[in-house]
Amino acid sequence: MNTPPPRRDAPAFLRWMDAALDGVAALCRVLAGVSLVVLTVIFGWLVFGRYVLNATPTWVEQVALLLVMVIAFFGAAVGVHENTHLSVTTFRTFGPRHLRSVCVVITDLFLAGFGFLMLWHGSLLTLFKWRSQIPLIDLPEGLRSLPLTIGGGLILLFSLGHLLRFALGRDQRDDLIL
Repeated sequence: MNTPPPRRDAPAFLRWMDAALDGVAALCRVLAGVSLVVLTVIFGWLVFGRYVLNATPTWVEQVALLLVMVIAFFGAAVGVHENTHLSVTTFRTFGPRHLRSVCVVITDLFLAGFGFLMLWHGSLLTLFKWRSQIPLIDLPEGLRSLPLTIGGGLILLFSLGHLLRFALGRDQRDDLIL
């Protein structure tokens, strides 16, 4: 993890918050990892079924789409938590030292806003599609957008955690100049 642990002199609620967010991020990492393993196994089954058994398992593609959503959105949320998300830091790196922290806060605010939009519109999409079924696997169609909704909520949560740490003067990310 790239975010250093909170110092011992940090307030108890901040230590608790960091531990809770670390736990949620670890759970997301495990879910994304298990999804990746399952994805690999079912594609192996697809190839075996198609070329050895001459009977293509048609459900694999639909399950794979769900797993890719989990991998992408949960992985992105972990990237926000660990400050390893894709970002362009050229301006921040070469800009004046006193503006670096401002850029980091603006980035966190944008990520929080983006996470909120993903959460809000993803939940609307999930509810809208829930009554119809995914072909071949007979699960609610809303499951396709549920990882988007959960991932957006997690991005919002992790971004707010960064902003709270910054507001309390406890943000220890490397690109901050306080």
